[in-house]
Amino acid sequence: MDRTDTGKQRRRTMGTLNMDPFANEDSKARYEAYSKLQASAVAFGEELPIPEIVAIGGQSDGKSSLLEALLGFRFNVREVEMGTRRPLMVQMTHDPTALEPRCALQDEDSDEYGPEISPASAVAEAIRARTEEHLKKVKCAVSAKPIVLKAQYAYCPNLTIIDTPGFVLQAKKGEPENTPEAIQAMVKELAGKPNRLILFLQQSSVEWCSSLWLKVAQEVDPGLKRTVIVASKFDNRLKEFAERWEVDRYLSASGFLGETARPFFVALPKGERGTHALATETAEDFRHKIAATDKQILKQLREGIAGGFDEDKYGARVGFCNLRHFLELELQKRYRDAAPATLALLERRCSQLSTEVSRASARLASAADVAALRRAAMIHAAEVARHVTSLLDGSGVACGPDPGEWGRTTDEERRATASAGVPAWPGVTAEVKPGNSSLRLYGGAAFERVLDEFRAAACSLDCPAVSREKVANLLLCKAGGFGGSGAAIAAAGAELGRSAARTFLAPLLETACDRLAHVIRALFDLAADMVKHSAEEAGACPVSLAPYSAFHAALKAAFDGFLDAIRAECAAMACHHLEAATSPFGVHVTAPGGAAAYSGEGGGAFREKLLGGDSVLSDKSSGRRSVEETSDDENMPPPGAGVRSTPPLSHLTRLRTAHSPKGHSGSGREPFRESQVTVPETPSPEQAAHDAAALNKKREYAIASGRLSLAAGGPGGLSDSPAHKKHANAGNAARAARKYPKGVYGDVWAAASEHFGRIREVVVHQMVPATLNAGFLTPCRERLGLSLAAELFACTDGVFMDMFVAPGAVEAMRAHRDALQKKAAMLAQCKDDFRTLARQL
Repeated sequence: MDRTDTGKQRRRTMGTLNMDPFANEDSKARYEAYSKLQASAVAFGEELPIPEIVAIGGQSDGKSSLLEALLGFRFNVREVEMGTRRPLMVQMTHDPTALEPRCALQDEDSDEYGPEISPASAVAEAIRARTEEHLKKVKCAVSAKPIVLKAQYAYCPNLTIIDTPGFVLQAKKGEPENTPEAIQAMVKELAGKPNRLILFLQQSSVEWCSSLWLKVAQEVDPGLKRTVIVASKFDNRLKEFAERWEVDRYLSASGFLGETARPFFVALPKGERGTHALATETAEDFRHKIAATDKQILKQLREGIAGGFDEDKYGARVGFCNLRHFLELELQKRYRDAAPATLALLERRCSQLSTEVSRASARLASAADVAALRRAAMIHAAEVARHVTSLLDGSGVACGPDPGEWGRTTDEERRATASAGVPAWPGVTAEVKPGNSSLRLYGGAAFERVLDEFRAAACSLDCPAVSREKVANLLLCKAGGFGGSGAAIAAAGAELGRSAARTFLAPLLETACDRLAHVIRALFDLAADMVKHSAEEAGACPVSLAPYSAFHAALKAAFDGFLDAIRAECAAMACHHLEAATSPFGVHVTAPGGAAAYSGEGGGAFREKLLGGDSVLSDKSSGRRSVEETSDDENMPPPGAGVRSTPPLSHLTRLRTAHSPKGHSGSGREPFRESQVTVPETPSPEQAAHDAAALNKKREYAIASGRLSLAAGGPGGLSDSPAHKKHANAGNAARAARKYPKGVYGDVWAAASEHFGRIREVVVHQMVPATLNAGFLTPCRERLGLSLAAELFACTDGVFMDMFVAPGAVEAMRAHRDALQKKAAMLAQCKDDFRTLARQL
């Protein structure tokens, strides 16, 4: 290559250094507009797609040195000493009048800048203090909130760059162990925004295939299309080359980086930081060293390498000055391309902020308008009550919320109630699976499923075993009060059955009430969400209640209080029904005629028999007395009456027959006919047999006397429902499989089980479901809205306003409105600047 060609290449390589991409007024105006917008966006937390450069790399890869070279003066200490754990956004402004650097830090929560930092070497200490104060406040090891440094200097370019904390392999002493991962996650978030140009630095001594941190850049920018790769400390690697082909192959970066990658190769002045020579070094000396280093690198490539290097192809990517010029051009190009979109975004954001300011002002004004707040609050509470009722009735389900989002399966309901302190079904060991248990239900459907689950749980219970001592005590007490041993056994069994029913069914009733209340309680959030969406669809209302969290909390508390009250009432009614059913005078379960209907031995004789040496309760008892399996004609209709055939004898009836004295056997007197038997509210014997009411009364009596089991069913019977048949059949099968001990003890236990079953059937399938439905659903339909209104609005204006205006709330709302107004004014000014800029361009 002759000297003429070499001179041309040198002029072409160094000519770019004399070109100022911001020499024209339009470029300067564009840069100033973007710098102002960027500072305002950082101050007010606005997410705007402003073109920016973000520098990433390892902790010792030269990011701070590059930043100092771009600024044109030294201000930083080594990052390993400084321990930077926050991004540093440096806004460089080329100001020919600023012969000395003018630096200032932006306030943390404002677009205002603090006082000028003098001398410029004190910037590092100011950054360190700002970082430590912020990290102590947020109690974190790293923070993504940037520190904004504004630098005006005659020898710096118009450039904005974000310097990120360097990647590290392990945390420093005193830092959390997860600091390396936290830094990497923060840098990925900062570099992941598509409006940012990534400046990736890596020491040239590290091979590209061995780079640890290049993979991070490839994760956020897989094709490296917006990544500028910089091989720092190039002078160290240059010493390894001797031939032209070695240099050209390295500078081409072919292979691992791909064809689109165009890295830069930079070397900066060396120097031991902190030495006296460095402390006395002026900014001008530093700039001269940078230029001298660039010249030295080019000289080494041209003269120190045999054959030089391909300067036409790689010369524009060697040296710091070429990198600086490229970054200025690239940022200016991105500013120009993004200006129309930025203007449109600013116009949209200004419109949004104007709406927010109007809402804040309206809210501030409404804080003093008690009447408007009362009207809005009453409408909101009434709408919540209406939606709760519609969800329970099913009228709001067809076009209501998605059950997949708001509904729950049975298992999810159980977990939710368990977390609220409601236990599972007490005393139930069998698995209880109601119908539709796997479906997500809410409202009335979930209410009915809990009722079905209650029936299943209750039907899985049976009368537990009783101790022989308790049976003996009961029989000895009952022996003298009844006509014979059969009557005493039946009475003892009935009392044990009633006791077991009270013991085991009462907790089930409490749990059922808790579960049902939980189902209704879950509707509050759903109803509130429906009201919110209805208000949004209807348009803006005069007063928005969304910001008043105290009112919504009070409304929720009033709803919970109403639900607790009706739950307590419902539980009391259910327990009252259980007490009535377990009373000796319970008409549904007591044997007809009461204890007097049993005829048997005299009390004294039976007592003597119990107290004798050969006790009927002893384990050595000769066994259960034989029971003649003959038909019992007592209370049976005469032949040809057209009623159903006689069901099997109940256990209590067989006991009466087996233990009745001889004088009262079937030949003693003619059995009662059905027309001769009366119970309270039973039709008279003269009433026609085909009368439906009479048939129903006869059926009730047959059920109560044990002649007809509830599980047997029949037309119009209680067991016609599939759920009832399923639960009853399962319980009957379990009881049929039970083997009672022989003797009087077994008779008492069997009688107790039969009486327990009768009580359970009546309570679970007759009394309680109607009580629970009426106790929960009727009050919700008729009284929920009135109860909420009375709780929330039957008070003075002062008490009412406590839900809306807390102490200091007016000042806080005014400060919020003022902040919005300030942000809106700032963005409006930026919008005007960009509009003027667009007209000029």
